[in-house]
Amino acid sequence: MNIEQSFSINYKYQILFTRNMFNVSNTELFDTLNENKESSKAIQVSFVIDSGLNDCQPELISNIEKYVAAFPKLKLACKPIIVTGGEDAKNTMAEFEKTLSMINEAKIDRHSFLLAIGGGAVLDMAGFAAAVGHRGIRHIRIPTTVLSQNDSGVGVKNSINFFGKKNFLGTFAPPFAVINDLTFLTSLDERDWRAGMSEAVKVALIKDAVFFDWLEANAIALNNRDLEAMEKLVFDCAKLHTHHISNSNDPFEMGSSRPLDFGHWAAHKMEQLTNFGIKHGEAVAIGIGLDIVYGTYAGFMTEATADRILKVLSNLGFDTFHPVLLNEAGTHINPELLKGLEEFREHLGGELTITMVEKIGDKFDVHEMNTDWIEKSALTLLKKQETYAY
Repeated sequence: MNIEQSFSINYKYQILFTRNMFNVSNTELFDTLNENKESSKAIQVSFVIDSGLNDCQPELISNIEKYVAAFPKLKLACKPIIVTGGEDAKNTMAEFEKTLSMINEAKIDRHSFLLAIGGGAVLDMAGFAAAVGHRGIRHIRIPTTVLSQNDSGVGVKNSINFFGKKNFLGTFAPPFAVINDLTFLTSLDERDWRAGMSEAVKVALIKDAVFFDWLEANAIALNNRDLEAMEKLVFDCAKLHTHHISNSNDPFEMGSSRPLDFGHWAAHKMEQLTNFGIKHGEAVAIGIGLDIVYGTYAGFMTEATADRILKVLSNLGFDTFHPVLLNEAGTHINPELLKGLEEFREHLGGELTITMVEKIGDKFDVHEMNTDWIEKSALTLLKKQETYAY
């Protein structure tokens, strides 16, 4: 005798765009929390804040407390906690356990809200804690970097690093909502302002040639911190990412293909090999460059197209080469980098599946890569970095 069980769950969440969200005259957050407007029950909220953001905006906790106090229906479960920002948030269990301890001690339950404010790594970690605490706490992401507002913060993944492998532990757990406040971007340093733009190049290359044309035309303005241009980049990039998740028929990546990880097989490994001294977005830019040049050796991309893409990356302010691509002598591919291919495959299981671009806006998958062409691509990036002023 057998029992077959089948059910489906409809996930829906909003990605909201606003400015100055903790000004009491802005009700975007309260309206989101107060979705069940007919209930008279107090809405319990808790906050996890990125230390880097807190350093830049020391008034943030006070503004949050004033905001919560301005709405009698809201109740602050405990004082907001500060967690280490950047990849250190994910590299040990410390910040994850700190967040779980807050959930436990403040008695944050499945009818409460955990709000995470910060860059992508902090959102990944806090989202994972929310997903496993009580088997799932309502979680609102408030991304504060370009990378998290246009990519990592708007999706359905949560994770921490483990066994020396990026995102080894994690869940697919959609947030209750995402709120992108553009004003947070004004406090970013040059590297963090720039880093997230590589994900916009990535998604344009695999999905939208018109968006790539816009990036090409506005690359220098974006590099010069034009806020209006950045607002369009963030919105369009987030829209393309979320449309892919909802329309791919594989939002939880049960298959072998990961188009949104174009350029990432090498990027993830470069992050590890530099002990995360290179930021994710910086590594993605180089990973894109490596796979684009690889396309010229494989014969499916013209050198003119590859150079056009590399020039856009350079105009955005990215380096397109890092010494970690090569051995210490700088003459051959770094054998440790090549291990990234197997780790990329292992992360999903199944066969190796690497997304490639034939022409801008048009992707396809390959299931093997030629190591000689990878080496030639890395050496070509070195040469171009040394000889071209893009």
